[in-house]
Amino acid sequence: MTAATAADPGQQPRPGAIRRNWQWINRHAGGLTGDLALYLISAAFTGVIAVTTSLASHRAWATVAVIGYTIATATVLVQLAIHRYAGTPPPERGNAPTDPARSAPSRGQAGAAWTGVAARSWLTGLTWVAVAAVPLVLQAVQRAGGRADRAQEEVLVVEDGGARLLAGGSPYLSQQQIVTLPAEDQLLGYLPYQPGMALFGVPRALAGVSWWTDARVWFAVATVAALGAAIVLSYRRATTGGGEGTLVRAAQLSSVLPIYALTLSTGGGDLPVLALALLALVLCATGRYGAAGAAIGAAAALKLFAWPILVVLLCHAATRGRHTLGRLAIGGIGLPLLALLPAVLVDGVALVHNVLAFPLGNGVVGTPAQSPLPGQLVADWLPGGRFIAGALLLTAGLVIAARLLRRPPRTAAAAALICWVGLLAATMLLPSTRFGYLLYPIALLSWVPTLRAVQRPAPADLTRSRTGTGR
Repeated sequence: MTAATAADPGQQPRPGAIRRNWQWINRHAGGLTGDLALYLISAAFTGVIAVTTSLASHRAWATVAVIGYTIATATVLVQLAIHRYAGTPPPERGNAPTDPARSAPSRGQAGAAWTGVAARSWLTGLTWVAVAAVPLVLQAVQRAGGRADRAQEEVLVVEDGGARLLAGGSPYLSQQQIVTLPAEDQLLGYLPYQPGMALFGVPRALAGVSWWTDARVWFAVATVAALGAAIVLSYRRATTGGGEGTLVRAAQLSSVLPIYALTLSTGGGDLPVLALALLALVLCATGRYGAAGAAIGAAAALKLFAWPILVVLLCHAATRGRHTLGRLAIGGIGLPLLALLPAVLVDGVALVHNVLAFPLGNGVVGTPAQSPLPGQLVADWLPGGRFIAGALLLTAGLVIAARLLRRPPRTAAAAALICWVGLLAATMLLPSTRFGYLLYPIALLSWVPTLRAVQRPAPADLTRSRTGTGR
């Protein structure tokens, strides 16, 4: 503790080196330096994917997306030039008198129109269209025309689940039914998601093969609706608190990074789950706990990855009182249970086999989630590796649970940080995992500054501030 801090207990400690560097990148040149790094790295990564991947759907995405990232990079370079020019007093010409007090502000105002938050927001949206929406539609059209290599297996699995849901009330095949399938079709017989995910396959089951009935199109619609709602809800409070720049960065890091654009264009099932979870956090930050429960409940009805976030939000809501906890729990617990009920009544054993046994490596065939992350490497290369990886994951879970019980998160930002740690640990330590799951912790962490900017104080905090007793 420095002398200055000791003399002033209310003074906040200086941020660490990592946080200072992050703040510098976000703020330098009005955020444009960070934009340049984001789009330039994305363009380079996408270019590598285009020439090295053996997956046809990934290569088709990369050959289109690299153009969008390259244009975005060039645009930011132009913005940086405008920003530098607008921030420099104009040179004197001959003996003509100049009035810097008038010319510099007017030039700065003109430059802000091209380099400010609004311009950066527009570029983010247009880049998303170029690197995610356009490749998605192209692949959906090509797939509808007969190109079977224009979608990942999860798209087919969800669409088959939607057909089974309409036909029999449950999207799951039993273990006995999967065994009877041809060997090459057994993997596609599994639906390792919650029953709600099958709803994205219903349009194709009802209307037949078309580009717009592709499950990815409906993944994108749900993602845009939920993420757009989170951005709109955050905008007014973030702007009032001077956090509009953090909101732009959060939107970028949860929409236009290659990990998101690639996922949306070729698979996409995780993105509605993530977008609904982010919406739930924003709703908690703005005091709308009933709506937050509906959002996180809808996410939990789609995939198990949302359940840890639900638990953390329940702990957060409990710090605001039993009434707030009840409001969140109605949707947060009620919706996933309601989604599970038909599948349990039709064949509860099939549900457990698909949702739990298969992802844990106990299915008729192995799970394709085999990215070389620590949990997978431990499971494959050490004696008793699956037991060790499971023990490490359990230990991480117990540590986080102890933290929640001892110090439950009092703000949505604190809840997002705990979710970030938990899902990062899960992604790294699961015996069967994939790099794509990193999209969850990346997005959760990127939204923390925005959640801090929009956070509504708890009633007790407001009371203390009014009476002069709050810190």
